[in-house]
Amino acid sequence: MNTPLQTIAALDTSAIVPAVVDATVTALLFVVSFVVLYGLGKLVVLRIVRESLQRRGVERAIVRTAVRVTGLVIAVVAVALAATIAGFGVVLSAFAILGGALALAIGFATQDLIANFVAGIFILQDKPFTIGDWIKWDDEGGIVRDIDLRVTKVETFDNELVTVPNSDLANAAVTNPTANDRVRIGYDFGIGYGDDIDRAREAIIDAAHEIDGVLDEPAPAAPVTDLGGSAVVLTGRIWIDPSDQVPNATKAAFVEAVKKRLDEEDDIDFPYPTTELTGSVTVDERGEKATLDSSPP
Repeated sequence: MNTPLQTIAALDTSAIVPAVVDATVTALLFVVSFVVLYGLGKLVVLRIVRESLQRRGVERAIVRTAVRVTGLVIAVVAVALAATIAGFGVVLSAFAILGGALALAIGFATQDLIANFVAGIFILQDKPFTIGDWIKWDDEGGIVRDIDLRVTKVETFDNELVTVPNSDLANAAVTNPTANDRVRIGYDFGIGYGDDIDRAREAIIDAAHEIDGVLDEPAPAAPVTDLGGSAVVLTGRIWIDPSDQVPNATKAAFVEAVKKRLDEEDDIDFPYPTTELTGSVTVDERGEKATLDSSPP
């Protein structure tokens, strides 16, 4: 009975050695081809992509993403070419089919992520707002603290940091009051129909001048803008520099200052809505039923 060592020795090494040598040469050819192709791609293509985008003034976040994506594409192309050079045609075809199926599945699973990235690119490139701007959208608002390719971070006036997907901002009507160097703040103040409009306007403007950060040009104003059901409405208007003042804080200070100033005026009142009913009440002889016949004045 032959031992295992005798069995191995009895094998025809002339058939094994060439196969091992051929596999080793093929593997080495694949590795060398991949290293050379990938190295050249990174040295040449990545440099071209980076420098061309930088010369055009593209945002750094977009440049970094473009370089990363280009590096991934270079790696995939290098693998494909190296496999072709090494003679891995069958393996390459199998990987191509598998890669296509994976790409399709990943594409469906990451639709929202891709939409956010695309929206982020447009936001960074078109600059509808920048870091430090005060923006409003869909009844929300705050100061932009960071813009990434996927999300934008906004600090609300309640000191909360909100992470907003870029696709939400891209699909909404975004108002950027700080796009210019001045922001107008307005608030409606109601006075009685019998009150002196000129004195009320003067009180509102005087209160506006007491607020820190209110600009002298354009000057504060308080035109009559509406005749309400119980009040004459004067809209107090002030202007501020958004880089120096927080709009909501200035607005709160303005409203408080006007309220205190008008309280000092004895003949100026803040009316509130009232409803007056007129009519009559009738009671039957037994006092069991009552009806109210009323009508507005």
